[in-house]
Amino acid sequence: MSTVGWTFLTNHTHVLVCIARDPGTTMRSIAEQVGITERAVQRIVGELVEGDYLTRTRDGRRNEYTLDLSAPLRHPLERGTRLEDLLALLVTGGGSAALHRLDSR
Repeated sequence: MSTVGWTFLTNHTHVLVCIARDPGTTMRSIAEQVGITERAVQRIVGELVEGDYLTRTRDGRRNEYTLDLSAPLRHPLERGTRLEDLLALLVTGGGSAALHRLDSR
């Protein structure tokens, strides 16, 4: 039985996890980790910025990202769930303490 072809989480979630783990990550690095093109990452990051889930700050030639952990998830089934709740389950190596550090930047 093959599990290739679908996953439980969307590419938007995968991009958020990459940024939560490393707010200074590059589009190229995210693309490699998620398995999508850099152009797809740019589109997703743009949508997340437009949806107020991310803030992008220029730092020299690179971008630094800040997550709005209080932002609610979008689907009606997820009503009452915040971005922090989702990422706390998915981001390893620091748990919610690491997420709070991201939110306070």
